[in-house]
Amino acid sequence: MGAFRGGAVLAGFFALTVPLMPVQALLVRSRSRRARTFPHWYHRQVCRLLGIRIKITGNVASDRPVLIIANHTTWLDIPVLSAVAPVSFVAKKEVASWPFVSSLARLQRTVFVDRSRRTAVGTTAGEITGRLARGDTIVLFAEGTSSDGNRVLPFMTSLFAAAKPSAGEVGAAPDAVVQTLSAVYTRLHGLPLGRADRPAVSWFGDMEMRSHAWELLKAGPLDVEIRIGAPVPLSSFTDRKELARHSEGEVRENVVRSLRARQDGEKVDIADPVAAPAAVRVRVAADPGQKWT
Repeated sequence: MGAFRGGAVLAGFFALTVPLMPVQALLVRSRSRRARTFPHWYHRQVCRLLGIRIKITGNVASDRPVLIIANHTTWLDIPVLSAVAPVSFVAKKEVASWPFVSSLARLQRTVFVDRSRRTAVGTTAGEITGRLARGDTIVLFAEGTSSDGNRVLPFMTSLFAAAKPSAGEVGAAPDAVVQTLSAVYTRLHGLPLGRADRPAVSWFGDMEMRSHAWELLKAGPLDVEIRIGAPVPLSSFTDRKELARHSEGEVRENVVRSLRARQDGEKVDIADPVAAPAAVRVRVAADPGQKWT
């Protein structure tokens, strides 16, 4: 039964996606505003196809440019976050060479960054600033890799250099705001995901993507809880380190709140961040980029 479900979902995904790729390509080429919103509609259909139910607390600002700082646990974060709001992502440059995935990333107007070269950060910063100036919403996964879903890894302040390199460059989008977003996968087949179960949904360390995706497609419907922080002017942060501290604290608190099923306003005790699991640490040492963006 699981294999039948997985095959049906996979067939449905390609039947939906392949015919729509030329449509989005035309929208991107013509610089239509629909190039921002069409992927949002598309990913909502993908989430329905996958059986993903999204509970959202808060809203992404729609009347100004937004930089979203989010945690990252699995490749499912891409369709889920895209279903929440019309967004584009910041991705490591290696994603641009992945078969098929690279095409989808480009169609969603992904910003690729080469973090191995310091001089490339300035170019990327200029692109992000320009996109914010044009009113875009950009997502940055600040942990630098994906986690096991039971924790938030320490944020890498170097990743914020492209988002806030200097006060002068941010001035190109004076009304840009920062919002945090936490995503926690809470239920599978309607049953609560515990600490031992959640890594089955997460994609981290040296997991092979195709086998992980196939097992997840066979598994059944998922529930995910999204918490979105209030907008804060990007210009109110003096540098990238202050921006990283604010974002990490808020994301960590909201992830803990979701993991413990606490309501807004209810006090939660936040432990100091811990290092990534060994598998994640090995992966980061070899490749400091995100696993999927």
